[in-house]
Amino acid sequence: MLVDSHCHLDMLCPEQQSISDVLAEAGQQGIEHMLCVSVSLERFAPMMELIEPYAQISASVGVHPDGTNVEDPDEQQLAGLAQQDRIVAVGETGLDYFRIEGDVEWQRQRFRRHIRAARTVGKPLIVHTRAAKQDTLSLLKEEHASEVGGVLHCFTEDWDMARAAMDMNFHISFSGIVTFKNAQQLKDVARKMPADRMLVETDSPYLAPVPRRGKSNQPAYVRYVAEHIAELRGESLEQTASYTTENFYQLFPGAR
Repeated sequence: MLVDSHCHLDMLCPEQQSISDVLAEAGQQGIEHMLCVSVSLERFAPMMELIEPYAQISASVGVHPDGTNVEDPDEQQLAGLAQQDRIVAVGETGLDYFRIEGDVEWQRQRFRRHIRAARTVGKPLIVHTRAAKQDTLSLLKEEHASEVGGVLHCFTEDWDMARAAMDMNFHISFSGIVTFKNAQQLKDVARKMPADRMLVETDSPYLAPVPRRGKSNQPAYVRYVAEHIAELRGESLEQTASYTTENFYQLFPGAR
């Protein structure tokens, strides 16, 4: 059995009927659980309503780092929302300098508030980082994020960053990007990773893996990610599925 440790079902499925189909296909591929990740407070309540009937879906609460013109919650508001039973993590949060120009101090302050809220409620962080390697690591250290740990999701950085994150009690999650032909650096990281710190994800509806690249991604396709990692590491799919699934439940015990 596998777990999709990061997906956006509210973006993939506009209605209950379509989510039922997506979950059925995931079940056929051996996907036993999914973590539906929040990107804004405006979408949070509809997301929770969408997934409410399905015990195999957990959720997070947070505001994506590149979200502009959205509600920007304070630490207390985030902590309050994060105490709901179905919420197993705070995020996604982090830093994304790829598309944002000018002063990004607002991003750093948003990230700090998420880390502090996670520490307040004792739940792990889901961290998005793009073109912001050093600042991401620095803020995690300054805000003592190691107290709760978490995951660097959809990882695309190098081994040095993976190792630094693991030193701060973080896991590394691989998405469909690891299956792309030009992702050689990322494939090398996957080969080097200790088995007890790895997760797999889709980030659906984005980044569909080979052989579904270019299509709308969905949780069922996390199997392709796991199969590719198993091939890179010279192990069976069953081995990869076993430890990535166990790692998920160890990191997010509220999902059990």
